[in-house]
Amino acid sequence: MKITVIGTGYVGLVTGVCFSETGSNVTCVDLNQEKIADLNKGILPIYEPGLKELVHNNLNKSLFFTTKVEAAIHNSDIIFIAVGTPMKVDGTADLSAVYKVAKTLGENINSHKIIVSKSTVPVGTTFKIKEIITNEIQKRNLDISFDVVSNPEFLKEGAAVNDFMKPDRVVIGAEDEDVFDRMKQLYSPFFRTHDRFISMDIASAEMTKYAANAMLATKISFINEIANICEKVGADVNKVRVGIGSDSRIGYNFIYPGIGYGGTCFPKDISALIQIGIENGYNPSLISSVNEVNINQKKHFLKKITNRFGEDLTGFTFAIWGLSFKPETNDMREAPSIYIISELIKKGAKVKAYDPKAMIEAKEIYLKNLDVFYGKEKYEVVKNSDALILLTEWKEFRAPNFNQLKKELKRNIIFDARNQYNSFRLEEQGFEYCQIGK
Repeated sequence: MKITVIGTGYVGLVTGVCFSETGSNVTCVDLNQEKIADLNKGILPIYEPGLKELVHNNLNKSLFFTTKVEAAIHNSDIIFIAVGTPMKVDGTADLSAVYKVAKTLGENINSHKIIVSKSTVPVGTTFKIKEIITNEIQKRNLDISFDVVSNPEFLKEGAAVNDFMKPDRVVIGAEDEDVFDRMKQLYSPFFRTHDRFISMDIASAEMTKYAANAMLATKISFINEIANICEKVGADVNKVRVGIGSDSRIGYNFIYPGIGYGGTCFPKDISALIQIGIENGYNPSLISSVNEVNINQKKHFLKKITNRFGEDLTGFTFAIWGLSFKPETNDMREAPSIYIISELIKKGAKVKAYDPKAMIEAKEIYLKNLDVFYGKEKYEVVKNSDALILLTEWKEFRAPNFNQLKKELKRNIIFDARNQYNSFRLEEQGFEYCQIGK
């Protein structure tokens, strides 16, 4: 099949590259000329394990990058819309890029196409896309048919390639059985042993994405709230987590206490779902509380630091391990590190930071206006710091040399926002160890 993917962000790039790996002819389109030029050289705008290798394997064979959207539309059977839907100030999803693509499709479509909404969009957006395309075709006085599909993505950053190549499920919302068949044929290489293809109506497919992320976010906020109660009553959330996770109805996934969720999906989608409920006359009180707990969790962790050192942090230096919102990605969107570092500096502290992949993003985008020292390796930032603060649980932080930490730190203090070191009995090694939920 000939596929066009419009948008080369996390979702669009992974989608296009993975389809090309199974033999489909894929053209990825973006208006950013510099990004497309880099992609044609094999230079990726994001870090995602395994993605670079797949690009190099398929570039200019079954995978092509271009800014020429009209030609890409003409030479395709299936067109994926994979542009961003960022959160606006009021919490709703910004659909301007999606609607702009829909207008472009209507202006250029030349034969029957299947138009697939891959971007995360509120219920009803796919039909709005259909309406915009139809209006543009009518303006051209043409009689061209097309079908619209909702195909939400369920990719975890840091494991997106594996998630796409070995999906738990592929959800398709469509109006026509022939379209379901075409989409099932497209995805068939990804579930050769088990049929994970789920067909439903378009509105339900759109809602499935929000519901899935809301459930996962709820589990994260739930365990963080339990952790905060544990601190008050003298319980240990690390033990509580094992106790409840052993229940097969609950499981261990997404019940690790921490500093809250970040990234591009959960914060944006939870806010959008809240607004969807409100706009349709329903108060989503549970989901609103999930959002509130997540916001407060960052503040709760910062309070641990100020309780130890005081509100005025002038004269103190803190070493930060981890800037990305999660391991195995350079994505810093809504990362807790942004809030923690900003607040520490605002209170007068000096900050030294290290992350295996996200320091360029920090320097050039998210922390560019802040005076932060960036180390070349993790122990460099620890030297002469008053405390170590672990914010992202990268593998290289899991079992550090604690003797070296004691030599480099001014004070043997560790603030662990991910409870990575609970099993090392740091107090017995002479550390003052502050974690979540204990």
